[in-house]
Amino acid sequence: MTTALLATVLAGALATACSGGGPLDDGRGDTPPRANGTDGGSAPASPAPGAPSPLVVKIDNVPGARPHTGLDTADLVYAEQVEGGLSRLMAVYATRLPDAVGPVRSARESDLELLRQFHDPTLAFSGAQKRLLPLFVGAPLRTARPEEKAAAYYRGTDRPLPHNLYLRPRRLLASAPGADALTTGFRYGAPPAGGTPEATRTVRFPQARFTFDWSGEQRRWLVSMDGAPTVTAGGRRVAASTVVVQYVNVRASRYQDYLGNNTPYTETVGSGAAKVLRDGKSFDTTWKRTLARGGTEFTTKDGTPVNFAPGQVWVVFARA
Repeated sequence: MTTALLATVLAGALATACSGGGPLDDGRGDTPPRANGTDGGSAPASPAPGAPSPLVVKIDNVPGARPHTGLDTADLVYAEQVEGGLSRLMAVYATRLPDAVGPVRSARESDLELLRQFHDPTLAFSGAQKRLLPLFVGAPLRTARPEEKAAAYYRGTDRPLPHNLYLRPRRLLASAPGADALTTGFRYGAPPAGGTPEATRTVRFPQARFTFDWSGEQRRWLVSMDGAPTVTAGGRRVAASTVVVQYVNVRASRYQDYLGNNTPYTETVGSGAAKVLRDGKSFDTTWKRTLARGGTEFTTKDGTPVNFAPGQVWVVFARA
């Protein structure tokens, strides 16, 4: 099937599944500027066709899913709001592959937009809303659901369904693709001048919260969730070198959960305010992602690009 024909078929399916008006974005292309401030400026370069492909895993994050496995190995962790004000994680692996990751859970519509910044990523997830799933199958990514890659998954015995599905990454990728797969637009290096000393930062969702405490000894932000330290199943404390609190528009998506509640859609194309935490300081920044196929730029008020510290990055999408 040609690209044009595929786009036509999916567009027709989406129109049938939708209710209400407004611009449609299935994550496969670029949409007009949204109301949250896209100004049409230049964007970081799109992933090159030959760029390596990262592994991306959707991870359960309700209390019953903790402690997580393999979260400390991720290069990048996104925290997003889902139904009922709860949270879910998206972990991106490029430089290292752990033995196992999980618990694995389902994907959401806004993941399609967020994933467009990567070249042909492999997305491991346990499913999606019935009408939404065809969009993942047709998107520029490689789906790796248990139905498709059964040998890469297993059920743990330490907790009940549905919080016990785990992935063996090396059964999907022969080796870690490397740092070049992180086509996010993020810059790494020395911090900008200034900044405000900060020891702790908490981001609240309606039914979840994330706290990051600076450890001068470890030179990391120690992660806590819902008031408890975030520790892996192997006993390792999860810590980030850089934390981004990115203020975005969170609206109702076109899809509902089994109770009839609209799932939130986190808009990551546009621009807005952000707080970048590194080296025990907070930097007031502006984020901008002009095109879905491009990465996100972070700059200070005078336009200076903000570098991140080498190491794991957490991006928490907070409601603007």
